[in-house]
Amino acid sequence: MSVLVYTESSEGKFKKAAYEVTSYGKKVAEQLGTNLVVLAINSDDPAALYAYGAEKVLNIANDSLNTFNAKVYADIIKQAAEKEQAQVVIVESSSNSLYLAPIVAVNLNAGYTNNVVALPSSTAPFVVKRKAFSNKAFNNTEIHSDIKVLSLAKNSFGLVENNVSGSTEDFSPSIIESGLTSESVERTTGKVTIADADIVVSGGRGLKGPENWGIVEELAEVLGAATACSKPVSDLGWRPHSEHVGQTGKPVASNLYIAIGISGAIQHLAGVNSSKVKVVINTDPEAPFFKAADYGIVGDAFEVVPKLIEKLKEFKANNS
Repeated sequence: MSVLVYTESSEGKFKKAAYEVTSYGKKVAEQLGTNLVVLAINSDDPAALYAYGAEKVLNIANDSLNTFNAKVYADIIKQAAEKEQAQVVIVESSSNSLYLAPIVAVNLNAGYTNNVVALPSSTAPFVVKRKAFSNKAFNNTEIHSDIKVLSLAKNSFGLVENNVSGSTEDFSPSIIESGLTSESVERTTGKVTIADADIVVSGGRGLKGPENWGIVEELAEVLGAATACSKPVSDLGWRPHSEHVGQTGKPVASNLYIAIGISGAIQHLAGVNSSKVKVVINTDPEAPFFKAADYGIVGDAFEVVPKLIEKLKEFKANNS
């Protein structure tokens, strides 16, 4: 018996979430008195997972898997789970993993729950805490199936170093036909992505037009942050849809979320509510976002943000 964790990588490099889900998997394995096995696909350095408790890494090197395909990846995870007799399978909360996790559960005849935020409070019965109602509440979910599939919410557990003397095993599963092909994949390069960012700087219609986005990009550059936007902004064509965050866009669970000129519609708040610290800059003191914010600045973004950038640059210069 074992706990199996599926980790994601991009161009051979593990994402931060891969280390978080490995850290979590190690603790679950300890609770169950079993070992942790981690599945890695086309990773340049599978041994990097040893530092977070991966006692065994199943490493797949196959160029045909460079483009994500949920059906194919889910079948590979099934094969790995059966090979290792996994009783718990854990994945990240990325868009890819949330897509494939239900397929994995069906393939393994397993119970499945997503948005998990804590270690099991009980293993017999198996009970986990998860976010519910668009992150407005928590519930405790009891899973009775022999095999359990869990999706860990981003930034809910953190990175826990747990160096072990691990081993890497080459794994060559059979690759099924999916019936789907990808003609092209466009990737954002040269900047921090929303999925990997600890800090996100987001702009809304209060910036008045795409020509004013320079202050968002400059603040993000100073902070080493990703840039994002509200739905109306992407709908207007001011920013690409890949930057749209919220309930109908990309979910954000960053350590710091800065909203500039965003009023805070309920759909937007639902998608960014998991961020640990939320800072709002808006001219309207009655903007709904202020009720959800940890810190709020009532003021003109075109005056406030340049001053904030200036102070951050001074701080960095004095502490470099």
